[in-house]
Amino acid sequence: MAFEKVASLSEINPTKYVSVNGKDLALFKAEGKVYCIDNACTHAMGPLSEGTVEGTKVTCPWHSAQFDITTGKVLSSPAREDVTSYKVKVEGEDVYVDV
Repeated sequence: MAFEKVASLSEINPTKYVSVNGKDLALFKAEGKVYCIDNACTHAMGPLSEGTVEGTKVTCPWHSAQFDITTGKVLSSPAREDVTSYKVKVEGEDVYVDV
């Protein structure tokens, strides 16, 4: 794994989809930080980057499963499995993800 530049801070409002090294990822800006998890909901592969964000929780737009964007932990059904969470670092305006 290595940190890859994936976006600029200004592009994450409050979410952004990116594809890096064959991985589909969702970036989130919440509570002054940037977080990154897999983009696909573990229930039916819904795009989490298109979900509704409240605090540090994202709701899948397809079937309303919820995940913690800081850890990838599933918070509500119908999803039963967590999504992968990735380390993020911000240098100036540049956002990097460890993929």
